[in-house]
Amino acid sequence: MKLIIDTDAGVDDAQAILLALADPALDLLAITTVTGNVHIRQVNPNVLTILEIMGRDAPVYAGIERPLVQPWEDAAEFHGGDGLGNFRGRPPLRRGIEAEHAVLALLRLAREYAGELTLVALGPLTNIAAAIRLDPEFPARIKDFIFMGGTIAAQGNTPIVTAEYNIYTDPEAAYITLEAFPRSTMLSWETTVAHGFAWHKFEALCAIDSVAGRFFRAISQEAAQRLRADFGSPAYLLPDPLAMAIALRPDIMRESAEYAVTVELNGAKTRGQTVIDYLGRSGQPRNCRIVTKLDIDSVYALFVQALA
Repeated sequence: MKLIIDTDAGVDDAQAILLALADPALDLLAITTVTGNVHIRQVNPNVLTILEIMGRDAPVYAGIERPLVQPWEDAAEFHGGDGLGNFRGRPPLRRGIEAEHAVLALLRLAREYAGELTLVALGPLTNIAAAIRLDPEFPARIKDFIFMGGTIAAQGNTPIVTAEYNIYTDPEAAYITLEAFPRSTMLSWETTVAHGFAWHKFEALCAIDSVAGRFFRAISQEAAQRLRADFGSPAYLLPDPLAMAIALRPDIMRESAEYAVTVELNGAKTRGQTVIDYLGRSGQPRNCRIVTKLDIDSVYALFVQALA
């Protein structure tokens, strides 16, 4: 697999990148960065830190630093001020950010590897939308496009209660992206909530004594505490790792269906909500495969393998 990861490098992004870096069959062509969970000024060193700790290398391209239209709101309340759960073990960075802009790198790589690329978007879709506007043929050159974002039952995690954070942060970018891609795979917030790791399994992962295991434990503790104490969650949630797991092992998908999906841009109480034509009344093409059930045991096995 030839993979590009587009990320806003929060805690769950880092966990997803760990899964990718542990796959020996993967050719990670690029990591592109975007403002989302934290500002891109912090996203960039976060990605470089992950690569440094894991002893891996991949070109990292800095992307767009704000949503296309609306003001940016961070998610530091969940991810910590640094985006990595206030991680204290940062090593010196021997790598740097590439000179080429992320959007131009996306366009170049899509031309060089037309029909071969898997693109996994873990944050707001700002870079993807900009690439589409610069080159409308960009989506046709991507083999598989998988994104974490959106809601399937209007049960969001943002001040717009029907919207999920990645889509809420840049609704215009999501609208442009879904309109342009003839087919994408969507991992929604509700599917995330339904497929967490039971706490005893999460604790078992945190007990893995390896470089990757210790890093996982260090960045995950604050988010875990918040999920337990403030939300009473029965499980540790893994939004971005689930999207990555779908890319790495498509056979973990147990239930999915294709629908026409777009994004609401104007509703005073629904801006940023993904709108799904479940009954086929819009006449629009079915542009999105929505995943609703996963083999969570296989995802857990992926984590054990990656961390050990």
